[in-house]
Amino acid sequence: SFCEELLSHGVLEPLTAPIEGMVEKEGSCNYVAPQGISSVVKYYLKQSGADVFYEHHVTHISLRDGKWEVSWKMGPPELFDIVILTMPVPQILQLQGDIVNIINEKQKQQLEAASYSSRYALGLFYEAGVRIDVPWAAKYITDNPCIRFISIDNKKRNIESPEIGPSVVVHTTVTFGSEHLDSDPAEVQQLILSHLESIVPSLPEPASVKCQKWRYSQVTKAVPNCPGQMILHTQPLLICGGDGFTCSNFDGCVDSAMSLAEAVKSHL
Repeated sequence: SFCEELLSHGVLEPLTAPIEGMVEKEGSCNYVAPQGISSVVKYYLKQSGADVFYEHHVTHISLRDGKWEVSWKMGPPELFDIVILTMPVPQILQLQGDIVNIINEKQKQQLEAASYSSRYALGLFYEAGVRIDVPWAAKYITDNPCIRFISIDNKKRNIESPEIGPSVVVHTTVTFGSEHLDSDPAEVQQLILSHLESIVPSLPEPASVKCQKWRYSQVTKAVPNCPGQMILHTQPLLICGGDGFTCSNFDGCVDSAMSLAEAVKSHL
């Protein structure tokens, strides 16, 4: 039903572009978000009517007169009736304040059991009119120690246009990501580019390049015995969820969101 709603509003479209090396699961449908995966999140935020504040790096969560006092790096702390945490699980355990003592020993052990893969993503951006001459829109690579996936992103999203320059997205292998997690970003970028050149030697020179470290890429082991969410404190409610409690795909995120919504509704 979620996919149907997103399809009807044009947020998702059926994937029609050729993807080389993709493992097809029987009975599954593949979709693409023409305006990027963030458009799915923006759609639901707009539906909610919530006021959204970005760039707030939360550092402390503490109890103050029956409410949660949330502190961040910039600006004064604020009070909330309910706090829902959906960041990667290791970042929940890095929070300071009363939350350190509120998470009991059993919960801490469960949270510490969650694990994630790490990888790098590289974006190559081109001027309008540049042609990238390959027969696929995206390709899974199985025989390279560095690169796992390459996407001609505008082609994959089916939004090719002569007015907009194409972009290429590269994801590294999990092994490469873990081996170079603390390496110099400039060196990592050059390594990925050299491997990319050996796989797609016909790529033109990009106008700009961006290399992104993705420390918490995909959940390799979810929090055990806690499907969807975990309540850390009931009055006031402090609850955590996200793909760390399910799995790192759309269905996993929806499952956790539904579980969180039910838990919050029962406390209102």
